[in-house]
Amino acid sequence: MNALVESLRAGIAVYNAGATHAAHDAWEDCWLELADGTDDERFFHGLIQFTAAVYHAEHRNWSGAVGLAESAQAYLEDLPATYRHVELTAVRAYLRGLEADPERIERAGPPRLVYAGQPLVAADLSISEIIIAAETIAADSEAYAVDVLEQAADYARGETERSNTQFIGLLVTFVDEATHRDIVYDRLDRTVERRTQKQQDVAGLFEPRDD
Repeated sequence: MNALVESLRAGIAVYNAGATHAAHDAWEDCWLELADGTDDERFFHGLIQFTAAVYHAEHRNWSGAVGLAESAQAYLEDLPATYRHVELTAVRAYLRGLEADPERIERAGPPRLVYAGQPLVAADLSISEIIIAAETIAADSEAYAVDVLEQAADYARGETERSNTQFIGLLVTFVDEATHRDIVYDRLDRTVERRTQKQQDVAGLFEPRDD
């Protein structure tokens, strides 16, 4: 799976977890590398502006939401109903409604993004996509130390060939469980600390000693 698809899927899971501001970070690097005016560039640009419109509406910045809803539609309007496995019909319909009445977000929340027929969550992702999603959410908040997530990601990569998937499970829960994310992060932080200490203890057994 290439980097563009991994970033797309990770960003969808981040958005579906309610992190509307963070979602664009998963897509932005890929989007910046795309040639202007291509279908892929318009697609990513439209998704980024869609999530930004939702974010502004959630924070009652009505004029910002309306302007972004209008421009997002312009980027997405010539794409097919499903593009890169993402269903755009509901997205475009919601953008039209948001442009006409941004306060509707307080009556009807935004649609989830559907990929290949299902609204992706972190549990549906590959390990590399889970890591992108978790690190994206961490980088978007001062409440989480990115280095803790990076260390957890290193341990998670080592679990892919073993039956123990403790770190993978914690990263999935960190992304998907927005309500309990702070609690999950604290557990993740402690688990990273314990694993690191164990590794240091083992390494110390084989270091030269002064007798």
